[in-house]
Amino acid sequence: MGSDKRLYILDTNVLMHDPTAIFRFEEHDVFLPMMVLEELDAAKKGLSEVARNVRQVSRFIGEMMQKQGASRLDEGLLLQEPDGLELDAGTGRLFFQTAMPECHSSLLRDGSFADNEILSTAISIQESLSNQDIVLVSKDINLRIKAAILGVQAEDYYNDRALDDLSLLYRGIRLHDEGFWEAHPQVESWNDSGRAHYRIPIDEENSWYPNQCVAIGEEGGIEAVVKQVDKNSVKLSLADDYYEGRKNVWGIYARNREQNFALNLLMDPDVDFVTLMGTAGTGKTLLTLAAGLSQTMDEKRYSEIIVTRATVSIGEDIGYLPGTEEEKMTPWMGALTDNLEVLTQPQEGGEWGRAATNDLLASRVKVRALNFMRGRTFLNRFVIIDEAQNITPKQMKALLTRAGPGTKMVCLGNVEQIDTPYLTETTSGLTFAVDRFKHWEHAGHITLRRGERSRLADFASDAL
Repeated sequence: MGSDKRLYILDTNVLMHDPTAIFRFEEHDVFLPMMVLEELDAAKKGLSEVARNVRQVSRFIGEMMQKQGASRLDEGLLLQEPDGLELDAGTGRLFFQTAMPECHSSLLRDGSFADNEILSTAISIQESLSNQDIVLVSKDINLRIKAAILGVQAEDYYNDRALDDLSLLYRGIRLHDEGFWEAHPQVESWNDSGRAHYRIPIDEENSWYPNQCVAIGEEGGIEAVVKQVDKNSVKLSLADDYYEGRKNVWGIYARNREQNFALNLLMDPDVDFVTLMGTAGTGKTLLTLAAGLSQTMDEKRYSEIIVTRATVSIGEDIGYLPGTEEEKMTPWMGALTDNLEVLTQPQEGGEWGRAATNDLLASRVKVRALNFMRGRTFLNRFVIIDEAQNITPKQMKALLTRAGPGTKMVCLGNVEQIDTPYLTETTSGLTFAVDRFKHWEHAGHITLRRGERSRLADFASDAL
């Protein structure tokens, strides 16, 4: 090749997903086909996240054209970092399509299909710039397949990934056998307020994180939580015992080790942000609601519980359903209703007691739509974000920055069940939150592994 500098042709969905994508290609050049600009123009209306991103792309391009002049676009615009945006902007140029491409393959039926026109543009550029690497970047796997068939190099957009492989994601738990104590003979231990603490010297190993859960020995062995990580040591504190016959949270006991750790994180007032990941039936919602009710109704630590979740039409108007915002959200809140039924069965009082309990909880548990979170501030609230795997990193940031003093945020989700288009396990807002918050001393994470619903659910999960 005559040059190491590449020309990246961007598909529309890349810019819809990340409006800063044009600045993310380091020293390489970026090319926008006319069809991409047409699709951006068609998608700019509305209040959805996609529409906001599209309008932001247009503002970025307009700002560069205003600063550099639109008279010599054939030379390309220098990709300068926009005002107020802190990122490592590329040093390449942004080029636009100035001539219509010829359809080079009978396999492309005609140019009326947007994907075909973008692909035809890529083929024309590849033929005219034979000494340069041309790469089509798209989040649409079908377009990448068609590009490969026609000999055009195509890639997914990687810059929006929290990590390369989901197996590298922080699990929130360390498992050790009994040899742990032999490997750390110089352990300092003491009791404070009826709780045992340990300080363990560590070497240059950097896999210790604040509020990390540590299990030593078989199930039923020592369970501790990392309270402090220094350069040369870590401080562990024994975890509270929420197993049956010991302490309970709103009548709920932990059924396994991960659930016990989850309750410890959820009940700790020093942990402002908790993420719980796990497959269906692992108890994410039940444990979180129990902890929220206990700290709201009994301990009066929070004034109310706010529950929200990503709906299928996330970011769009949830209208055409009768009633208030809470009533409109009812179809999406089946999981909340199911778990509240478990948690609101009074021991006495019959139907009257159950009705009184439900009325009391209805005044403290509020359901809110994700759409109307922008601009709000939550004070002394216990906020539950359910189905967080369907939230983009940008939406996750918008939600977490709503937290005011005294508020605890809990994100629940299963990254194996993502419904949002173009969102994957490694680009989900939940994955970003787990990865970016693992070093923060007021955040905790645990991955729940064992389903606890019923023998039927467990067998179906394994057999089907």
